[in-house]
Amino acid sequence: MEAVGAVALAPLLSANPADRIIVALDGMVPEQALAFGAQVEGLRWVKVGLELFVQAGPGVVTQLRDQGLRVFLDLKFHDIPATMAGACRRAAALGAELITVHACAGSEALLQAQAAAQEGACSSGLAAPTLLAVTVLTSWEERRLQRELAVSQSIAERVEGLAALSATAGIGGCVCSPLEAAALRAQHPAPFALVTPGIRPAGSVAGDQVRVMGPAEAIAAGASQLVIGRPITAASDPGGAFSACCRELVS
Repeated sequence: MEAVGAVALAPLLSANPADRIIVALDGMVPEQALAFGAQVEGLRWVKVGLELFVQAGPGVVTQLRDQGLRVFLDLKFHDIPATMAGACRRAAALGAELITVHACAGSEALLQAQAAAQEGACSSGLAAPTLLAVTVLTSWEERRLQRELAVSQSIAERVEGLAALSATAGIGGCVCSPLEAAALRAQHPAPFALVTPGIRPAGSVAGDQVRVMGPAEAIAAGASQLVIGRPITAASDPGGAFSACCRELVS
């Protein structure tokens, strides 16, 4: 089944490596986020997560877009269907082009969220965003997931099941570990998006991510876009680190 939001994905599949890298602005105050967006040459995409959004409010999405940046709004909505739909409607009206929802909210919530996001974008004269379903957070390790959440499936099985549920509901893509990208890509061809955090360029440390991979490896495995945070934002030369990540994708 082709995802309802698939038409919005064409720009995501650009051959330009800068279009494949989403820089996570995690840990930044609003002023830092806006300054970072303005100073890194060639930057195309940024991720606004919970911490920045709670501190800065919805206006930060508009401000980043005014700088010419495209925004991945990563708030991982997970609630009853009506509430998820209302949140996605408002997020789309802000101009966020990628919006995360939790796949485990279920098919009805996903269907309503997708329809509401299209309505919200249309009300603001914008193209429909792509909703991305979160499968299993990359911080989870299999034995802990099974023990703490009483999940009998392996991580791979759970990811594949939630991705299939999302695709059937018309969601445009998934957030997944790069280690699951190849299996999901085999089951869900482009333009279904696979956006992968847990990316660690050459020479960087894993941090709080458990299931990680290098940039070029993740793209080769089938990822559409890569989310990279501290290896770029905490570098002594963020612009240079961003350029180095771009070079890894074409080397």
